Amino acid sequence: MFDEKDKTIVFIGSDHAGYEAKAALKPFIESLGFAVTDLGAFDANPIDYPDVAREVSEKVIEHAAENAKGILICGTGIGMSMAANRLKGVRAVLATDENLAYMSRQHNDANVLTMGARTTNVDVMKKITEKFLTTPFENAERHVRRVEKMDEIANASTNEGASC
Repeated sequence: MFDEKDKTIVFIGSDHAGYEAKAALKPFIESLGFAVTDLGAFDANPIDYPDVAREVSEKVIEHAAENAKGILICGTGIGMSMAANRLKGVRAVLATDENLAYMSRQHNDANVLTMGARTTNVDVMKKITEKFLTTPFENAERHVRRVEKMDEIANASTNEGASC
């Protein structure tokens, strides 16, 4: 098994709609050998998903050198995905099945997984999560080139408003 210092960190967060699913996923992720850091919500009271998406995404970016991953859960996964993808360096995927999780990791080097608690049951979420966390990026030239192009787009969009 992993040494505690060698464990990949998984930053997990949800809004109120995903709170129960997140609570069920945390011990499952730990059982796979990953370190889990919960960034909220910490109860079922209403909370705005963009705030949680930002916090988880910032931690994934901050710990990119350690291959950190993020998992975000809201009602549908759509809002979390949209909010997370606003941050430069985040490649969030809304996965509704294992194949999407697998392909997003293998071909796109996704680093944040989003899911919907109102659209996907917890048993399916566990399968999606396991596939996402255990699938390596296929470091083939074509995939590396495409991920680099996505990064170039993100860099260009952050410089559009800059003056000369």
